[in-house]
Amino acid sequence: MVWYPPPVRPRDPPRVVVTGVGLITALGIGWAANAQGFRVGRPAFRPVTLFDVSRQRARLAGEVDLPATAPPTRLNARHVRRIGRGGRLLLWAAAEAWRQSGWEGDTDLPMVLGTTGGGTSLGQDYYRQAVGRPTRGRGQASRVAHYQPQRQGQDLCDAFGCRGPVTLIANACASGANAIGHAWHLLRAGVAERALAGGYDELSQLVYSGFDALQALSPTRCRPFDAGRDGLALGEGAAVLALETLSGAQGRGAAILAELVGYGATTDVHHLTQPQPQGDAAYAAMRAACQCAGLAPGQVDYLNAHGTGTPLNDSAEAEAIQRWAGASVTRLRVSSTKAVIGHLLGAAGAVEAAVCVMVLREQWLPPQTTVERLDPRCRFSLVTEATSTQVEVALSNSFGFGGANATLAFRRWP
Repeated sequence: MVWYPPPVRPRDPPRVVVTGVGLITALGIGWAANAQGFRVGRPAFRPVTLFDVSRQRARLAGEVDLPATAPPTRLNARHVRRIGRGGRLLLWAAAEAWRQSGWEGDTDLPMVLGTTGGGTSLGQDYYRQAVGRPTRGRGQASRVAHYQPQRQGQDLCDAFGCRGPVTLIANACASGANAIGHAWHLLRAGVAERALAGGYDELSQLVYSGFDALQALSPTRCRPFDAGRDGLALGEGAAVLALETLSGAQGRGAAILAELVGYGATTDVHHLTQPQPQGDAAYAAMRAACQCAGLAPGQVDYLNAHGTGTPLNDSAEAEAIQRWAGASVTRLRVSSTKAVIGHLLGAAGAVEAAVCVMVLREQWLPPQTTVERLDPRCRFSLVTEATSTQVEVALSNSFGFGGANATLAFRRWP
């Protein structure tokens, strides 16, 4: 067990870089499969097979082809069998980030993870058995143990031999971005030199039915910022970033993928499910991230929008973007990758941060190919076709129910 002293902010905070990225979405497992799909804007939605949706308004989702096996780690086969779907998504993403970073034997690093559902499918299984076969206890204890979100973090510790602190953030759809931002603060404060940070969420009948009951799911297709948009599409997945101080990464000769230069987080205090119409807190989150990074809006080349495809979210975010960008709004390139993989809830901010790292590393912009007619209230340049271009700075917006707002700012590493 490692104890970390209270953070003391250095006079000259260390720079924080990304040395590993792992992700799994409906597009596939790993950087290469996802980059190929995001680069051309290929939607990855299909009929839901994990549970019955015959009574729902919506029938599609960004469902992952999750292998029955697990990536090579320290976990034995018996341990892996007990891990639920959400935990296995997280394990695949973390294993790729760990491998890409080149870390070995670091038992002290902290982990910061964001999620909204944790192991919801295990909770559902527990409930069904408890109600349908109350005298049968087989498997119930394991479901209870692995349903809890802290257990997914402990599984990662076991997988990589880590004994640092595990922090869980459940801040609605901003959770994954908040997790990365919190890890950034830990490194900048000198609390640690390395951290694993990201988010994960699985598709579950409970969550899917809930969003459908709110009539938030699109019965047609997800079209963020389209004038005729009619709702979001759900997906599942995970993304994990390996973060470390610049001096530490350079000291060991690590390959640097991007630099995380800013983070802003704010709260609306407006409504349980609806964003503040003028996007005040969203605007403040973007402004705070850029102030941290020492960036002016005109220096931002690409913005990965929260862009859910719901009428209220997209109009509020468009207002916030235009207010923040000011005179430079017409040259700002914007897109929402939720049009490709759906809304991943607690994983969304982490996956979209990973997309920003891809954009900076490979110098392309992810398009939205589902847009039919751009909402006239959007004055920014929405990316609608595959584009190769120079990108030096990318922002990622994540806004959640209850008014949770987060923005991450990344800079290309030369």
